[in-house]
Amino acid sequence: MDDILNTDIIIIGAGLTGLTTAMLLLKQGKSIKIIESRLRLGGRIYTLGFEVNQPIEMGATWLGYKHKHLYDFLNELDVEVFIQELGNNAIFEPISTSPPYLALMPANDEPSLRIKGGSTALIKSLADKVGIKNIHLSEKVLSISKSTNSISVTTDKATYQVEKVISTLPPNLLINTIKFNPELPDELKSVALATHTWMGDSIKVALSYSKPFWKNENSSGTILSNVGPVNEMYDHSNFEKNYYALKGFLNGSFFGISKIERKHMVLKQLKKYFGSVVEDYDNYFEQVWMHEGDTFCSYNEHVLPHQNNGHQIYQQTFLEDRLIIAGSETSPIYPGYMEGAVYSAKTVSNLLGTADS
Repeated sequence: MDDILNTDIIIIGAGLTGLTTAMLLLKQGKSIKIIESRLRLGGRIYTLGFEVNQPIEMGATWLGYKHKHLYDFLNELDVEVFIQELGNNAIFEPISTSPPYLALMPANDEPSLRIKGGSTALIKSLADKVGIKNIHLSEKVLSISKSTNSISVTTDKATYQVEKVISTLPPNLLINTIKFNPELPDELKSVALATHTWMGDSIKVALSYSKPFWKNENSSGTILSNVGPVNEMYDHSNFEKNYYALKGFLNGSFFGISKIERKHMVLKQLKKYFGSVVEDYDNYFEQVWMHEGDTFCSYNEHVLPHQNNGHQIYQQTFLEDRLIIAGSETSPIYPGYMEGAVYSAKTVSNLLGTADS
């Protein structure tokens, strides 16, 4: 195991916060390395289906004009967006004892947006700015120790002596998977262990089709069901309208059954709305985020959605200002969203820029 001493800052995690932070710090002239345990970039931005020319979002998907930091950032990077198609109607299933029906959708003054080419387009743009030489994939951080004049980061491949460490991991995952010397404050550990991991209990499912049979006045690609097992589903066709898909959220309690069983449940539900045409799909995609050990770690006790997201303790620094805990869950605005991730990155960049001025 070789020591590497030639970097100022280690960033843990190559998701949206980590890559954005790296890009901003490189602009300040900082020397950085990103350590990512996965073999891929993006974290919870995860676009599948490129191999069949049908990119499908299994992670972060939507943004809005109100997400100003993210929206301005996309414009800066020349990454384009388009409006999510909802249609004038939605298939609504309020109770199991009554059939679903087509309901009129209210006017939408704040449309959801999607990224052209998939959310991964944003990750690719950032990676190009950061440079692959500054990103170490398939490397897992094991421990972090502070000495008098530096901080040591030990991975399964190397040990780094640096000035600062920025973690962008979900706080619960950070506390459960990395050892600290000295120990982090009890208050921080208590809050982190009870911080909701965004998307951790989500199951995303999608089906691609050669024809968009739901696009007519007597149907809809927007499905809202209190019966389930799919609670929400939306048209997920691309901007160019040369491939078509439906994507939604399967009830998170079904993480313990097989992929085949989940697919059968989804098709059975869609068959109620559309008939046997749903069985003529091109591809089935799913992502069970609870199975992603690089994102999710089981909680010690029950944690509510949004619990402790944006908590004020994450606005502090630790280990004598050498450790910063960043990431979407830590953002005081739109925690859990892509907007929160970008805001967190900008906050860290400003903090380190101010410290040097």
